Amino acid sequence: MLLTLNDRPDEEAAAQATLLAQHGVDVRVVVVGNGCRPDVVPPGALTVCLPENVGIPGGRNAGADSLRAAGKMADWLFFLDNDASFPLPDVLARLVAEAERHPEAAWVQPRLTGPDDATTPRRWVPRLRASDPGRPGKVTSMAEGVVLIRRNAFDEVSGWESRLFLYHEGFDLSWRLYEAGWSGWYAASIRMHHPITAPARHALYHRLAARNRIWIAHRNLPAPLVPLYLGAWTVITLARAVRGGGVRETLHGMREGWTTRRTQLRRPMSWRTVYRLTAAGRPPVV
Repeated sequence: MLLTLNDRPDEEAAAQATLLAQHGVDVRVVVVGNGCRPDVVPPGALTVCLPENVGIPGGRNAGADSLRAAGKMADWLFFLDNDASFPLPDVLARLVAEAERHPEAAWVQPRLTGPDDATTPRRWVPRLRASDPGRPGKVTSMAEGVVLIRRNAFDEVSGWESRLFLYHEGFDLSWRLYEAGWSGWYAASIRMHHPITAPARHALYHRLAARNRIWIAHRNLPAPLVPLYLGAWTVITLARAVRGGGVRETLHGMREGWTTRRTQLRRPMSWRTVYRLTAAGRPPVV
C-alpha cells in the first residue's frame, strides 16, 4: 500500500517496480491519492482518490478500507513509503515467513537502510539500544513507512489513529497492539532501502511531533506514567530543537497538545501491558 501526493513520480515508479517484482506472495497493490488522483499507478492496482489530504495514518486507513470494500481481504498489510524500495525480489516472502515463525507478533519490521544497503540511522532502529541495527528481536515500536502488519491484528485495534495526521503514529499503534496482547518483531536480516533524510525537513515536523507526543501519552498511558513520559520527552525534544532549530514551533506544539489533549479518546493501557513493554526493552516512559 502506497500513499501519494504526486510529488515524486520517479521515486514512486521505482518503488512500485520493486513491489511488483516480489515473488512467493500474492501482491495486491493499493495506491492512495491523499487529496489527489494518483498519477503513477501500476496495472491492476486499486486506486483510492481522497478529496483532501487526511494525513498519512488516515490515508493508510483509507487504503486498508478500500481492500475490504473491494472484497480483497488479505492476511497481511504492507505499508510502503513511496520513496522506499525492495532491494531483492524475496523480501516480502521472507517477511511473511518471519511473521509465521513469530505468531505472537502483530507486525514485523525489516531493517531499514539507505540506498547503500548498510547505513541505518538510529531513529530507524525500533528499540532503545540502537547501536547494533543488525540485532533482531522483540520490539515495541515501528518505523511506520515500511512495515508488515497482520490484517486481523490491525483490524482488532481499528488501525492507525488518523487524527495524529503525521508523526509518531507508529508509537500509538504499537502500544495499542501490545494492549491487545500482541508484540512486534524486528527482522534485522531483511533489508529495505529508503533515502536518508531528516524528518525536520518538513515545516510541520516540530509542531506536530511535539503535539502528538502529548496526545499519545494522554490516549494510552496510565495516569501516573503520563508526567514521567512527557517529562522525559520534553527534555529530549527541546534539546533536539535547540541544536537543530524549531524551538518556537516545538513550544507551540506542546501548548497545542496540552490544551487539546482531551479531544483524544483516553483508553489507558493496563499495568500488565506496561510490564510487557518494559520486559521487551522499552518501558513506556522513554
